[in-house]
Amino acid sequence: MITITKQENHVYSQIKLLQKEYDEGVSENILRMDLGLSEHQFKEIIDELLEKKLIIKTEVGKIMAQNPDDKIGVVDTRKEVKKAELNQMEIDAINIIKDLSGEDNLVPRYILEGSLLYGRLKISTFRMYHIIISLENKGILKKILKNDGEYYKFTTIP
Repeated sequence: MITITKQENHVYSQIKLLQKEYDEGVSENILRMDLGLSEHQFKEIIDELLEKKLIIKTEVGKIMAQNPDDKIGVVDTRKEVKKAELNQMEIDAINIIKDLSGEDNLVPRYILEGSLLYGRLKISTFRMYHIIISLENKGILKKILKNDGEYYKFTTIP
């Protein structure tokens, strides 16, 4: 699920609505005037929607909703968006850990970190450590030191 702010949702909804009338996409000028946003606000919101792959720009510079049927979560502030995205990444990380863990629920540290960094999440080092620490603080993971290296173990399997 993709999480966006109320203002981004308003712009996205307007794009979907106008897209029904304009098959080749909506002009940025028409959209900005219709919404009554400043140019700076409009550009910032459009960039966020492009980054989240909710909209695309056509070759002629028009805007279209990419997948109008996507599930979207709406929150009030950007801070809440980041928190929701982190929670989603934690869920994705837990699924990766489940796939990597054996019968003893142990995962070697280097394999876990490598899978988070270079696997399907492709997150930064900082974000990876933040997720691992968060999972440790929530009591889901525990770091274990064995003779042959460091491991993470599920303490409670969600």
